Amino acid sequence: MGIFERYLSVWVGLCIIAGVATGNLFPEVFQFFARLEVAHVNLPVAVFIWVMIYPMMVQVDFSSIKDIGKKPKGLALTLVINWLIKPFTMAALGWLFFRVFFAGLVDPQTANEYIAGMILLGVAPCTAMVFVWSQLTKGDANYTLVQVSVNDIIMIFAFAPITAFLLGLSDIQVPWQTLLFSVGLYVLLPLVAGYFTRKLLDKSSDHREVDAFVGALKPWSIIGLLATVVLLFGFQAEVILQKPLAIGLIAIPLLIQTYGIFALAYAGAKVLKLPHNIAAPACMIGTSNFFELAVAVAISVFGLQSGAALATVVGVLVEVPVMLSLVAFANRTRHWFPNH
Repeated sequence: MGIFERYLSVWVGLCIIAGVATGNLFPEVFQFFARLEVAHVNLPVAVFIWVMIYPMMVQVDFSSIKDIGKKPKGLALTLVINWLIKPFTMAALGWLFFRVFFAGLVDPQTANEYIAGMILLGVAPCTAMVFVWSQLTKGDANYTLVQVSVNDIIMIFAFAPITAFLLGLSDIQVPWQTLLFSVGLYVLLPLVAGYFTRKLLDKSSDHREVDAFVGALKPWSIIGLLATVVLLFGFQAEVILQKPLAIGLIAIPLLIQTYGIFALAYAGAKVLKLPHNIAAPACMIGTSNFFELAVAVAISVFGLQSGAALATVVGVLVEVPVMLSLVAFANRTRHWFPNH
């Protein structure tokens, strides 16, 4: 790995600090960027995420996708974790901590909003960031694409009813425009761009030009991730400093959820004897969240200053460093799985 990947956790930590610091020093700058949105999707963040995942989409070899049906176990694992387990464990942990353990520390209305934000995280499986985790664990890019694509299709139909069921609100207004726009912007657009880029470069079918192009863009992928972190924490800088106790309380169940789901998925992958380049991305998809969508929906449904919006931002705070630790763990335990 290059210096960007080897010390990625350090860069992310520095970017979190930089985002909070600059967000407090220059709030008007981040307020300006925060207003640049369509369907509650922040456009500067979308651009950086697009820069982050476009090089990975170029690596996708569409000619080999047809063979993925021969290896359905990895896809099945992802779907079971994402849709039959994760949303419900997230809701259960939110209820347990904020209705029982932390009941004396948070008023009931705020507790409900924190739980709502956690549920939004749990019902939105990872889309964009998972390509980073897959690349860092040397995952099968083609298989990862199929896993993400199937999850996105399911999310379009399942996000609203599962969210409404878990929140206990039959009349919840889920912003469909935000959901569809996010999927198109974070997955469909870079996928199409990657397909045509690869088709243009790989005329000789020896992949040399594609590999050289991806190698040249690789640093930009990490820069896109780091810039996204700076912006997200800059947007919420004042709230982060004003409510340190709330952030700590929200982080505890989120940490338990993240490590617990990964342990469950990783154990399942080992039982299923999945190869590591399929097992690792499958577990990363099941563990991480589509926090860009969760933040946008929380703001749209509950408001920018709501506890739900704060909980989704804490999800970002927890997820990036934790996922990096899980990437490191997955790489160190590569020998637990067959190579192919």
